[in-house]
Amino acid sequence: MPAPPSPPRRTLPLILLDGLVAAVGAVRRAVVGRRDGSRLAFVAIAASLGVLLATAYSIVAVLRTPERLSPVAVGPAGTVPATGPVATETPEERPESSDATPRTSTPPVTMGAPGAPVPPAARSSTGARPATTPSPPPPVPLGAAFAVEDNALLSYGAAVTIDNPGTAPAPTWTLVVVLPRESLRVTSVTGARASRDGATWTFVPEGDTGRVPGGGTVRVTFRVNGAATSATPTACTIDGAACTGLRD
Repeated sequence: MPAPPSPPRRTLPLILLDGLVAAVGAVRRAVVGRRDGSRLAFVAIAASLGVLLATAYSIVAVLRTPERLSPVAVGPAGTVPATGPVATETPEERPESSDATPRTSTPPVTMGAPGAPVPPAARSSTGARPATTPSPPPPVPLGAAFAVEDNALLSYGAAVTIDNPGTAPAPTWTLVVVLPRESLRVTSVTGARASRDGATWTFVPEGDTGRVPGGGTVRVTFRVNGAATSATPTACTIDGAACTGLRD
């Protein structure tokens, strides 16, 4: 035998309506059975029935229109809907860039660890020591040579050659010649300026003769008058050093 058909499934609105009708009948029977009930109790029961009816109506309305409570679809976080048409061209249809020069990437600059040596190219020029001009070498003591150039009856001519053996120039010098007698006089001086103190004659530079270049010489000449007999100098010094060429 075929199985009897199953009764139709009752929905929630039908169940609520059946319960509401049963509740109304029960209340009606209770009110009719109690003729002596107070008017206040009747009003309370009527108010309860009204609230129950309103609740049932709201539930039935919501169940009949479930689309009103359907949630709004929200896209995944961080997505933005497209606002324009999507490009569909193929790689062959895309225009090529007019810039044909290949791009070169600049290597990143890395900072060295503290205390690591810095390449010479990266050192700042401000830390270099300033160039100093070497100081000139000290002057070397000068030398002098005395010589008699010509003899006359009562005079003779003399010349003293001052020599600088060093490389630095000598800015000044002092030549001292001591004659044997105070009666002798010195005239015709060239290359220096002469002064007298008894028989001692002092010669100092005059003009361009004051500077003796390195490896160069300066010549001083003069004439000694009143020499009836031998009148060669008894002493000759240049800056305190003895001259050469004098007779012993």
